[in-house]
Amino acid sequence: MAQETRELICINCPMGCPLTVTLEDGVVTSVSGNTCPRGDAYGRKEVTNPTRIVTTTVPVDGSATERMVSVKTALDIPKGKIFDVVRELSGVRAQAPVEIGDVVLANVAGTGVDVIATKRA
Repeated sequence: MAQETRELICINCPMGCPLTVTLEDGVVTSVSGNTCPRGDAYGRKEVTNPTRIVTTTVPVDGSATERMVSVKTALDIPKGKIFDVVRELSGVRAQAPVEIGDVVLANVAGTGVDVIATKRA
């Protein structure tokens, strides 16, 4: 059996716990260094299926006060899809009025995740 350890910093809360994740043949066998259960879950997920929330801005048309509106993926997406998401968003323009939670782009990059507004415009 091939054993491997990976050192990570947990990003689930401001504590920033240093994690040590041990894998055997690609399967997580232990996570140590975490001070809460979220650290254990983060460590397991980060070494087997890393995901991220993508945040950015898109232009908004028809608003008297805002030229851009902040947006984010409604859920985390596979880390390998980040550049695909950003590429798709580069051609998107929102139409005012925009409310927090409005879908700006549905099913971005085929992930099944929507991009939503995080600001009113």
